[in-house]
Amino acid sequence: MHLISKKELRKLQIKKLTEFANSKQKLSEDKILKEKLLRSSLLTKAESIGISVSMPIEVNTAPIIASLWKMGKRVYIPRCLPKRKMEFTLYDKNTILVKTKFGVLENHDSEAIVNNNLDLIIVPGLAYGLDRNSRLGFGGGYYDRFLEKYPTQTLSLANSAQFFKQTTWRVEEHDIPIEKLILAK
Repeated sequence: MHLISKKELRKLQIKKLTEFANSKQKLSEDKILKEKLLRSSLLTKAESIGISVSMPIEVNTAPIIASLWKMGKRVYIPRCLPKRKMEFTLYDKNTILVKTKFGVLENHDSEAIVNNNLDLIIVPGLAYGLDRNSRLGFGGGYYDRFLEKYPTQTLSLANSAQFFKQTTWRVEEHDIPIEKLILAK
């Protein structure tokens, strides 16, 4: 099988997901993914959950976060640190978010509660390989480094534009597979 470079696949996926972002199909699949996630045993058992505030090309996490709050879950969002590290900060309805130079919303309050020992992290990505539960992220390695230091249960939500039956990119030693993939199919 011919492997595509991660850099090239990222470029292709960003283009594909940008086109998919405003489609009725994406809206429908985002709802399906939310419902499947809320029924997941990994989620129901978890009290502290890490999840990112989504960008338009990603599965919409806003309704998921609202549901987690209603369920009484503690929600934490990632915040990037120097040297390609990150941490998770408590996120509630009063949290003020700041857009980073990458367009990601983060909590930059220096007094924010940090918790890196979460019960579950919902890991974002551009592409997922079903054969190996592999994930292609945005290229910074933040999640792989974080999960190596703070191992916990992981799952990812993948719409039809994000998953591949076979991993078509090189999986490297430092790439951490996702424990559970929830698919919109």
